[in-house]
Amino acid sequence: MKYLHLIWAALFRSRTRTLLTLLSVVAAFLLFGMLDAVRVAFNSSANVAGYDRLVVASRLSITQMLPVRLESQIERVPGVEKAVRMAWFGGIYRDQRNFFPNMSTGPGFFELYPEYEISPAHLRAFESTRNGAVVGEALARRYGWKVGDTIPLQATIFPTRGSNDWQFKLVGLYRVKDTKRRGEENALYFRWDYFNESNDFVKDRVGWWMVKLADPDQADRVARAIDKLSENSDHETKTQTEQAFNQAFVKQFADIGMIVTSIMAAVFFTLVLLTGNTMAQAVRERIPELAVLKTIGFSNRSVLWLVLAESTLLIVIGGAIGLGIASVLIAGVAASTNGMIQLDTVPPETWAMGVALMLGIGLIVGLLPALRAMRLNIVAALAGR
Repeated sequence: MKYLHLIWAALFRSRTRTLLTLLSVVAAFLLFGMLDAVRVAFNSSANVAGYDRLVVASRLSITQMLPVRLESQIERVPGVEKAVRMAWFGGIYRDQRNFFPNMSTGPGFFELYPEYEISPAHLRAFESTRNGAVVGEALARRYGWKVGDTIPLQATIFPTRGSNDWQFKLVGLYRVKDTKRRGEENALYFRWDYFNESNDFVKDRVGWWMVKLADPDQADRVARAIDKLSENSDHETKTQTEQAFNQAFVKQFADIGMIVTSIMAAVFFTLVLLTGNTMAQAVRERIPELAVLKTIGFSNRSVLWLVLAESTLLIVIGGAIGLGIASVLIAGVAASTNGMIQLDTVPPETWAMGVALMLGIGLIVGLLPALRAMRLNIVAALAGR
C-alpha cells in the first residue's frame, strides 16, 4: 500500500483516457450484474421447503396438459388445503405487440392470492358471469378498459367454434398490495369452465394446479405425495415452487443461461481488448519514468507489480461501480417481470463472480505491459530507444 500514491498518479496521468476507459468498465459490469443476477435467479434451487403455495404441473413439459380428475386426488393429500386449476390461454389483444399473460382459472383463485386485492362485488360478478374476466389495474389503465367493457382476444392455441375470436366481459379489477410486485397487475384471468366448454379441442384438461398448504413446513412431504399420485402413468406430475414454475415457463422459449453467457463473453472480450490497449499505451508513454524508478532502486519485480496493480485497480474501481449501480436497478427490473424474477439486489454469487472477473481481467490486460516494463533496459529507455 505504500506505493498507492504512485499507482494512483500513474492511473490518472491522462484523465480523459482513464475516465473513458473507466466508463467502459462500468458499463460492462453493469450489464454483467443485471444479466448474471437474472441467470442466478433462473438457476436457483427448486427446493419447495417453507413455501405455502405450490404448483403441480406435468413432469414432461408445462405445455403438456393434465386430466382434471387429478384435482380430487390432490385435494385428498394430507396437508393440502385447497387446489385451484389453471390453464394458459395465450390470446392476443389486437396486435402481437400487445401481448400480456392471460389464463383461465377455477373457483377460489383469489383466495389463494390474498396479496391480490379485489372488491367483493367484483369477485361475485366474476363468479357469476360465464365469460367474465378480471384484469389488473395496471393493465386496465394501459388500454383504458373499464368494468363492463368487452375484451376481444385472438386465440393462438385454442380456437372456439371454428374461430380464433374470443370475447370476454370485464367484470372486475384487482390490485397488488406490494408495490414491488405491481408488474403482476398486467394479467387477465377468466373462468376455466368457460374455457373448457368453449374451446374446440381440449376438454377436461388442466395446465397446472395452484396448491395451498396447511403447513409450509410440510411442503417437501406434500410435494412428494402429490407426485406419487401419477407415478408411472402417462401424466406424471412435478410439484415445485411458483418461482421455479415461472422459470421453467420462460425456459420453454429460451435458454437464459446460454444467452447471458454468450452476451457477457462478447462484452468482456471487447473490454479486454479496450483496456489492454489503454494499458499498453499508458506504459509506452511512461517508459522514461519507469526507467527512472529502476535507476533509483526499484527492482524489476517491483515495477512489474506496480503496472499490474494499476491495471487491476482500474478494473476493480469500474467493476465495483458497475455492480453497485446494478444492485440498485435490479429490483426495478425484477418488478417488471410479473413476479417471474424475484430479486431485491444483485445476489452474492454474482458479486463473487464479478470480483473474480475484475481481478482476472485486471491481471490479463496488465500482464504484457507489465512484462515490458520489467524488462526495460535503463540506458536504452532513457535514451529513447
